[in-house]
Amino acid sequence: MGHHLGSKSSIVPLIDRLNKYPIGLVDTDKLREILALLFDEREAFVASRFPLEEATLPELVRLTKIPADELQSLLEKMADKGLVMDMPYGDEVYYLLLPGLIGFFEFTFMKNRADLPLPRLALLMREYLEESQAAEFFGGKTPLTRSLLYEEHIPVTSEVTSYDRARDIIREAGFGAVGMCYCRHKKEHLGETCDKGAPTDGICISLGSAARFMARRGFAREKSVDELLAVLESARALNLTHITDNIRHKPSFICNCCSCCCELLAGVQMGYHTGVAKTGFRAVIDRERCSGCGLCFRACNVKAIALPQGVTFSQKSDRYAVADEEICLGCGACVTACKLGALSMVPVANRETPPLKRKDLFIRILKEKRRLAPFVVSGIKKSLRGLFLGKPTGKTIPIIKE
Repeated sequence: MGHHLGSKSSIVPLIDRLNKYPIGLVDTDKLREILALLFDEREAFVASRFPLEEATLPELVRLTKIPADELQSLLEKMADKGLVMDMPYGDEVYYLLLPGLIGFFEFTFMKNRADLPLPRLALLMREYLEESQAAEFFGGKTPLTRSLLYEEHIPVTSEVTSYDRARDIIREAGFGAVGMCYCRHKKEHLGETCDKGAPTDGICISLGSAARFMARRGFAREKSVDELLAVLESARALNLTHITDNIRHKPSFICNCCSCCCELLAGVQMGYHTGVAKTGFRAVIDRERCSGCGLCFRACNVKAIALPQGVTFSQKSDRYAVADEEICLGCGACVTACKLGALSMVPVANRETPPLKRKDLFIRILKEKRRLAPFVVSGIKKSLRGLFLGKPTGKTIPIIKE
């Protein structure tokens, strides 16, 4: 059984394979236990044999030496578990091994399921992410995710690009689904609930090819554009922060995140202030209007707003809040909370433009981590397509270790 797994013959090759993705998994005893719970012995072997691109059943038969009927049944089970993604394309089905993060870690808690010891996994994942994985995920120069705007709070004199508008991203996606929040569901298995009262189910949005897979495999439910926009509005009523892929073209998800549950925003609060890419705006507070009431402190999902150093709530006069530009994501979730109109959003200078497509993002991260050979970069852009939930290409990616 998978929970007895931990030997080199099964887990180590799987970890080696997963570490060829831009965001790898730091090898620890806790990681090995997590993987042993998620993958049984044969699944771990099949996953370790996956190429970096998507693969057809005949290709995987050749790589694993497992008969086609037996392997197809195994792949179907792995897709239902959220370990691999199946992508029907024409008359063929392509399979793609999902990364750990963002990938099968999240899918583990995006269903109600009885096939896994979810309380044990919740504890293991929390400890692993806090103790070992944060630097790998958040420590790079280019973040994997970025914040989106509450565009209604942006001055009419400021220009807002469509890729910064959650509503525009949803309208342009063409297909969407809504499912469980991985972070809140995981916390429920730790006996904790969201401080903001945000729901666990029906709050996280997937888009495009990712949404089709998730709806097909029971991780989410297909929704119309109007229904997705309604989810967005309910999230804004709770002052949640919208997080998406750090790309401009066809993001695959919009998560609606809070300060107490979201592991992405927890990374920012841990001190990885560039771990989630910021919008082109930041919050500013009018000292003359601000009473220092603290409502915006609770609304901010990265704890970027506080009283100035040395000022306490006991000081009734001259009490005001300040927003830390280094931490602020520029989402605007705090603005509605202010009843005195003291909060506003202003443009920032020299914002770095997000990469255009997922392949551009992944190439950039791999280069920054010295895991991509520089002399082959110009020739492999098309080969990265299989990592991005898009049309299969059947090419490979040259990787080098640090």
